[in-house]
Amino acid sequence: MPVLPGAEPYRHEGGEVGVLLCHGFTGSPQSLRPWAEHHAAHGLTVSLPLLPGHGTRWEDMQVTGWQDWYAEVDRELGLLSERCSRVFVAGLSMGGALALRLAAKEGERVQGVVLVNPANRVHGLSAYALPVARHLVRTTKGIASDIAKGGAALLGYDRVPLHPAHSLRVFLRRLDGELPQVTQPLLLLRSAQDHVVPAADSARVLSRVSSLDVTEVVLEQSYHVATLDHDADRIFEESLAFIGRLAPSVGKEGTAAVG
Repeated sequence: MPVLPGAEPYRHEGGEVGVLLCHGFTGSPQSLRPWAEHHAAHGLTVSLPLLPGHGTRWEDMQVTGWQDWYAEVDRELGLLSERCSRVFVAGLSMGGALALRLAAKEGERVQGVVLVNPANRVHGLSAYALPVARHLVRTTKGIASDIAKGGAALLGYDRVPLHPAHSLRVFLRRLDGELPQVTQPLLLLRSAQDHVVPAADSARVLSRVSSLDVTEVVLEQSYHVATLDHDADRIFEESLAFIGRLAPSVGKEGTAAVG
């Protein structure tokens, strides 16, 4: 199936510092494209992959699971590690969960982690019905564009296939047990109003990781897809400053300085 216009993966060859951006469940690189382009403009090497089963039609997602999504970002991390001296991982929602697992599993290959409204669990009574319901019903209503900014929209599926939703639940439960293995510096940006992932998920992540260098930023003007919302520029600037603090070579070798 052809990729939806705007959902294409994005890569930019920049300097010695790389960043891997991971999009969310049923979403696509479109949700993070402005973030990727911002960091590319400041001289970073950027990878924003399209996760398997995403960015085409929901039927393609039906045959994928968390192992497929994680394998894709793990492969991209490997490519960035070959190209760059320092690599950071970042993600929105489920993408944040994928970034956390990379940090937990890959240790020194990951220099730091940036999370935007990271998911920690599948919420609601429906979550407990998924193991059975996925055999009876193929899909449920999709996740709406939870964006406060008028005119902005998330490019994603209007249906959520239940087999992958169950796989996401399994993945998040597994990841929760792995969070103490995360020791890298961490920047977490959380929307004050999020109608998809509650603040409890961010609080759980912060309480479980072993990172000592932790910064939490509350985004007052944005909903769940904050990377396309009113606080997008703040996310881009905060994350660039975070990377620049940990990798001082950002701003050298002809790249723009961190401000």
